[in-house]
Amino acid sequence: PADTSDASQARARSAPAPVTDVSKLCVCDLLVAQCDANCCCDPDCSADDFSLFTTCSVPVVTGDSQLCRQKAAVYSLDVEANPPERIFKLIDQVNPSIFCIHATNYKQALYLKSPEIPTPENFDRLLDKFGGATFSAEPDSWNLDTDAQNPPDANETYRYEYGVPVQTEDAFLRLPSPVVSSWCSDANPAGFLVNQATKCIRPVSVEKCDSIQALSMLFYINSSILAVPKSSQMVNITVQSIVVQSLNGMRTLLNSSDVLRLPMILDGLCINAVLGVNYHITHTDTGEIIEAAAAFVLGAISKEALSIEQSFEISFTQENTQPVPLSGNPGYVVGLPVRAGFRPQGYPFPAGFLSNKHSQLTILQSTSTQDCLAAQGARAPVLFGYNMISGCKLRITAAMKCQPLAETLLDVLKGQSFPEYVASFGNSQAQDVLDWVPITQLHISEQMISTTLQSSCQIPVALGIEVKWAKYGSLVNPQARIVNVTATITTTTLKQLSSGREKIIPITSSVVFTDISSPAEPSYKAWPTINIKLPFDFFYPFV
Repeated sequence: PADTSDASQARARSAPAPVTDVSKLCVCDLLVAQCDANCCCDPDCSADDFSLFTTCSVPVVTGDSQLCRQKAAVYSLDVEANPPERIFKLIDQVNPSIFCIHATNYKQALYLKSPEIPTPENFDRLLDKFGGATFSAEPDSWNLDTDAQNPPDANETYRYEYGVPVQTEDAFLRLPSPVVSSWCSDANPAGFLVNQATKCIRPVSVEKCDSIQALSMLFYINSSILAVPKSSQMVNITVQSIVVQSLNGMRTLLNSSDVLRLPMILDGLCINAVLGVNYHITHTDTGEIIEAAAAFVLGAISKEALSIEQSFEISFTQENTQPVPLSGNPGYVVGLPVRAGFRPQGYPFPAGFLSNKHSQLTILQSTSTQDCLAAQGARAPVLFGYNMISGCKLRITAAMKCQPLAETLLDVLKGQSFPEYVASFGNSQAQDVLDWVPITQLHISEQMISTTLQSSCQIPVALGIEVKWAKYGSLVNPQARIVNVTATITTTTLKQLSSGREKIIPITSSVVFTDISSPAEPSYKAWPTINIKLPFDFFYPFV
């Protein structure tokens, strides 16, 4: 007991290793590779820049304010020096509160992990684990031995975060792109979870095509990717597919992608030159890359060509998940489908959304025969921003029963699985419950009177969908966001036809998009007009 008490006191006296290096934090560093005015912590600023500062916009930079003891970076200006200089100090800051955190030794709290989505299979297990009044982690994760849990590099990031360049064994994964002009620059790194698609122009010479690295497949797959930053675990880039493009643009998919095809000169042409690369990266929910694949488009270059256009693309997919087609990032793009889905049934809380077969909002698709009974099941996706109308004709006879006819028409108008929600953004995820807008369903009845009929029947004849959207975000780059969706079913009352008579009625579906964005208000007021006459030489010597 005595030894245990001494060990506990020793641990209490020793401060834990810092998780965040405050000397590298800078919240006012907004410009990339440029010095921000009065930002004393900006690493892009030089001594000449500091001499022009009037004050430090962020004088103190700290990490977590709830820690009992932590490092603080203090910035100030020595205005008496000639020229003025920046002063940097790293001090120990003590939290006066008695309710503070002594050691951040819960490793799972140091990064964001996607929660497990409840399903009918795992619901009972999750209920047993988290259904009580309290729950905690495994006892082993609460080890108070901070020295063992904080090696010298404990403040380094050992998982990829959004936007962090994907590292390779020699540098980073290249995604060539145009920088200033349309010419390709190989200095553009691929950011983690940042889906990109670029096109650029590459100067070529057929006589030297076998020595131009950017035209070879090896240039894009010869460096292995680091599974996590600054680790020794490597992930090789495999060749997923190879497509060969002829001079006239015809493409052919090769049966085997195991053999590398290197550029070479044949009959005055440079063949097997890389025209396009499509990377696909698979990662875990904790930010670790586990697979990397590349699909190539190879082509031939004629000796008259002085340059070629190359296209590059990269996409990321989390393991054990199916890629969901997006309709924008984040706002909707005009012409792409409106995404839709359902809320899972049987849960006491909103756990997420299940997409329908195509994850899209659909309407009745017109057919050449215009027969409603034959058009059952034919659907067309609702494209964002496009007002649409479609329909068919229904031939009613005296032999038709009312109830089956009404159910069939409702199925023709709404489909077999009409969604309950639509995504407010083009990239809304199923687990983000607040990013889904419920569809409000209304019913309107119309009366149709016929003196030659005997008994009445009410059937749906029209479905009208109104999608209200608004511009969201910056005025420079506004994003389209759906804020309300209303589906209105219009029914009409028919009377039973007498024997031997027929009636044809039209059935219609329509979609209308309405922009409800409020007009932007100017952030300035007009300058007042001063009605005076200036001297004739007021602007001399300028005109």
